Amino acid sequence: MARTLILWLPPLAALDDEGTRPAWLRVDDGVIVDSGQDDGWVDAWEKPEDDGADDRLVALAPAADVPIQWRHYPDAAPAQAAAAARIDTLKDSLGDAAGLHVVSGQPADTGQAVPVAVTTHAAMTAWTGWLKARGFDPAAIVPAAATVPPPEPGTLWTAELGGEQIVRTADRAYASDPELDRLIAGGHDIAPLDADRMREALLLTLAAPPLDLLSGGWKPKRSWSVDPAMLRLAKRLFIALVAISLLIPIIHAIRLSSDSARADDAVVAMAKKAGVTAADASAAEAELDRRLAAAGGGPLAFSVPASALYGAMGDVPGVTLKSLSHRTDGTLTTTLAAPRVDDVNKVLLALQARGYRVTAQPMAGTDGLQMANVTIRAVP
Repeated sequence: MARTLILWLPPLAALDDEGTRPAWLRVDDGVIVDSGQDDGWVDAWEKPEDDGADDRLVALAPAADVPIQWRHYPDAAPAQAAAAARIDTLKDSLGDAAGLHVVSGQPADTGQAVPVAVTTHAAMTAWTGWLKARGFDPAAIVPAAATVPPPEPGTLWTAELGGEQIVRTADRAYASDPELDRLIAGGHDIAPLDADRMREALLLTLAAPPLDLLSGGWKPKRSWSVDPAMLRLAKRLFIALVAISLLIPIIHAIRLSSDSARADDAVVAMAKKAGVTAADASAAEAELDRRLAAAGGGPLAFSVPASALYGAMGDVPGVTLKSLSHRTDGTLTTTLAAPRVDDVNKVLLALQARGYRVTAQPMAGTDGLQMANVTIRAVP
């Protein structure tokens, strides 16, 4: 439900009078449901905390302090017309320009009249302070004179709004003065505006205010308040993120453990097919290595240390192999020859770097080559 409280601000002359009781209307979903000119507007604005209502407070500034003028710029675009209206109104206004607060509306189409309101920064300070002292934050402050619809051609309207009599001409709206109204009207008739029509125009105007005095330097600062519901949602998302971050490595560890267990079971099953009975994968692997070693295979086979030896010799040109033998315990015995002792040492160091246990016995060759009897353990 959309609720709007329309509150007439007291004139500046009566703002400090404690006995002043502003007029007010309460509108629910476009229908006036309550009104008065007393302190009842405070009670009318009280509401349950969680009734889901879309509420706003619209204050109406008195015409006596905020007259309205409509200016015409037939050939100007809406934005240009609004800017020109502010400048021209400021030029035509009396008093210090720095103390004036001039606000213009923006017409919907080119050629439409531009409404312009003139008040003072002192008045804005007084009204906003009066509202703040009562704990209210208005959504808009609209000149009351701007809500009176234009009169019929050749006539003037006079309308009572919030206890104030307002005169509306074709291009102006201002507080009525019995001594001046006839002089301003000239030969035109001054007709009273029907109260029902005025209320209808008021509701239509406030649905889309043509002017809002809370603009320019008086535009409310945007408050960065934290929505409690959003804060609760953020906390829940953060907790979920932390939980997921912790669960990912746990699940990964469980899967890894499960995969390792399946791999161990597969090793035990394969060993069983080979006739090896073992309690776990490590025992099965050890037994298979023992049987392969006894048969001259597995990690103790000839190919393992021999490939390491040939790989080391490939990095040192000039080293030749004179003899090569292998035992079933994985020991490889060879005789290496090279033009220099350093070349043989490079091969031995390369084997040691690969984790093999190497022993060497140097000797001199009959052809001038440097030789060494080398023993290489197949298992690091």
